[in-house]
Amino acid sequence: MTRALPALDPPMLDRVGSAQTEMFDARLRRWWPDLSCALAEIYPPQEIAELEADVAEIIARAFARRPAALRRRDLDRLVRPDWFQDPGMLGYAAYTDRFSGTLSALRGRVSYLSELGVQYLHLMPLLTPRPDPNDGGYAVADYRSIRSDLGTVADLADLAADLHRSGISLCVDLVLNHVAREHEWARRARAGDSRYRRAFHVFGDRTVPEEFERTLPEVFPDFAPGNFTFDPDLNGWVWTTFNSWQWDVNWSNSDVFCAYLDIMCFLANVGVDVLRLDAIAFLWKRLGTSSQNQPEVHAIVQALRAAMRIVAPSVLFKAEAIVGPDDLITYLGQGERQGKVSDLAYHNALMVHVWSMLATRDSRLATHALSRFPPAPSSTAWITYVRCHDDIGWAIDDADAAAVGLHGPSHRSFLSDFYSGIHPGSFGRGLVFQHNPETDDRRISGSCASLAGLDAALELPPGAARDREVDLAVARILLVHAIVFAWGGIPVLWSGDELGLRNDPAWADDPVHAADNRWAHRPALPWVPSVLGERAAQRVDPSTVAGSVFGGLRHLARVRARLPQLHAATPFEVLQPPHPGVFAVLRRHTQGDLLAMFNVTEHVVEVAADWLDALHASADFDARQGIDELSWAAMTLDPAGALWLPPYAARWVRVPPAPR
Repeated sequence: MTRALPALDPPMLDRVGSAQTEMFDARLRRWWPDLSCALAEIYPPQEIAELEADVAEIIARAFARRPAALRRRDLDRLVRPDWFQDPGMLGYAAYTDRFSGTLSALRGRVSYLSELGVQYLHLMPLLTPRPDPNDGGYAVADYRSIRSDLGTVADLADLAADLHRSGISLCVDLVLNHVAREHEWARRARAGDSRYRRAFHVFGDRTVPEEFERTLPEVFPDFAPGNFTFDPDLNGWVWTTFNSWQWDVNWSNSDVFCAYLDIMCFLANVGVDVLRLDAIAFLWKRLGTSSQNQPEVHAIVQALRAAMRIVAPSVLFKAEAIVGPDDLITYLGQGERQGKVSDLAYHNALMVHVWSMLATRDSRLATHALSRFPPAPSSTAWITYVRCHDDIGWAIDDADAAAVGLHGPSHRSFLSDFYSGIHPGSFGRGLVFQHNPETDDRRISGSCASLAGLDAALELPPGAARDREVDLAVARILLVHAIVFAWGGIPVLWSGDELGLRNDPAWADDPVHAADNRWAHRPALPWVPSVLGERAAQRVDPSTVAGSVFGGLRHLARVRARLPQLHAATPFEVLQPPHPGVFAVLRRHTQGDLLAMFNVTEHVVEVAADWLDALHASADFDARQGIDELSWAAMTLDPAGALWLPPYAARWVRVPPAPR
């Protein structure tokens, strides 16, 4: 049952003026019920009154401190709540130090992002981590300061203001599942403070951990086996899902909830627009389960989101949940939680199936798997991507594989062989990451260009054959991006992929990175006279790989921005393919439907006349009358009425609605 609205401290709210107080009160009345109900799902009844008073104090204080410019941003986005679903949204993700060096220097690169069409910038972990190793910054030692080599909180606020003036929203990581062993909470726990010890899952012996281990998977079996670590200062076993120096926090402790809510408010008031909720699937622990995707996770997020809507309604939540389709959709809200949890989530399955199609030259597995994917709620959006900072885990469902005549484990093994260059004739040149010999699970690291064949092409001697393979690699790069751009949501480019950068050959030179080959696809863009600097300058020269890729992606972004059919809320259908080498999606819109077709092979393929006829009859879509929005050309058919797609071709075919 929803409790009464909390009593607030009038002097605190008086500081923001009566008009702002009325706005706060209106938001409180709108979102407090969602907050209160969710808290009651998580915490014992005897704690709720005190907890609600603490939460009310946190959000009132944060609202009073919110800068005027950000309050105006809140109002702008309240009247246009679908701003992030707009087809003009294009994302870019990067490590600050590898993209620009510092936050201050990045302000000088905003024009580069705008040139590409970026409206959403995700900066990888920049809050102060523990000393190396720190899992690429995901072992946070202080949530309220910035890595000293990157700048200060003031620098982040200045960057956010510059980005906002250029129409770019800022996304940063907020690690919710764990903190570094060096974090203040962990230091106090190790010093014997019982209150902070309760902020973690600590066990006096291995009895309970052994019970949990029976059903827990291992995230990093190579260098962090198991899920618990004995800490001599604690004289106990602490839960460490990822690494021994990343301590899982205990969300059943309401002090943890309040602490993270206060951190969220702090980051929102610096100017952060999107909080990427890292490792969100792991928040709640339950014996006899994988301790992932538990119902309490969604109650926690609902409560946090409702609180943030009161303080800063322009701020979005992005769920970093790399889980199966049926579990993933719950992070965007289903049933009574629809519209109440995360606004964004990663479409990991789309990435996996894009690379699977390229390797097999066959779309049937992707068609089957993606067609049964639950639709996202209309007020949310997918984050779509070809690559990210992480490895690629081959999340191919065994039942999906069997449905199209494949054996799941064998297909996953094939993909690892193919993209590590082991499979005969492979164009991929990735690196095997985290091989589990018991399951033969082998994930893959590598840049988009290296996975798409650019390295393999450049292994050939100069000549016509090499030139042809380079052209095919570029075509693959543009094709995979054309697929994710046409899916709706926010397509996000991984830094360096827009220039066709290959795997960094020196990735292991830094001893800190030597055991983690994911750094091969995390290239530095130093913006100084060097090979990479020259590559960036080549982006304006279409005769170069960098120019072809950069220009091709910019063209995709510009075309996408003017197509309402690619709004994230537009319904769509994955079609049965006209040919095994073609992937097809139909998007429905009142301004004309859009058929996206992709040839995932290096051969010319036929879209037969009878398939086009059937599409016209069943979906009232006559592709023969359509215009390809990417080339602004009418469809060209052969005498038999068939359409032929060149190697790795992408077609976004729009047919205007019939006059009424």
